[in-house]
Amino acid sequence: MTTTLAPNRHTGTVHRVTPGDAARMRALRLEMLADSPLAFLETLAQAAARPHEDFRRRVTQASAGGGLAQFVADPGGPLIGHAGGTVLPEEPGVTVVFAVYITPAHRGTGVLAELVETVAAWSREHGRTELMLEVVVGNDRAVRAYERLGFTDTGVRVRHPVIPALTELQMRRKA
Repeated sequence: MTTTLAPNRHTGTVHRVTPGDAARMRALRLEMLADSPLAFLETLAQAAARPHEDFRRRVTQASAGGGLAQFVADPGGPLIGHAGGTVLPEEPGVTVVFAVYITPAHRGTGVLAELVETVAAWSREHGRTELMLEVVVGNDRAVRAYERLGFTDTGVRVRHPVIPALTELQMRRKA
C-alpha cells in the first residue's frame, strides 16, 4: 500500500516498509528514541545495541501480512515518519496504532494524517473497523493531533508498560 503525500507538503510517499528499508528504519528508530524517549517501549541504548540484522528481521516481518505492518513517510532520503499497526488477540476487530513518530521538521505538515490514514486503510483491508492508540498522559500536543484526526479519549487509563510511574490514555476512532 502506497499513498502520495498531499500537495504543498513534502514530496514523497507513505508506504509499507520493505526489507530494503531496514537501514533507514534503524536510523529513524534511533532518532525516535532520542527525540521522544517516553513514547516508546525501548531505550535508545537498547535499540543502538541491536545488530542491523535484527532491524532487518523486524522490518521484514512487518512488510507483509495482515497482523503487523509498519508504514513510513519516505521523501526519497532519510525517512521522516513512521506508524505501525497490529492486532491484539483479545480485540480482533481493532488495529492498535503504535510507534507513531514524525521528525520535528515535518510536524504539522500533514505527514501524521497520511500515516494514520494509511494504517486505517490497511486495517479496513484486513476486516478491522476500529483504530486504538495510547498516549502518555500529559503529552497534550499528541492528544490534540490525534483529536484532529478523529480519535477520542475513551476514558481508559493504563500504566505505561515500561515506566510504571507514567499513565497512558487510550484513544479510539473508526478505521
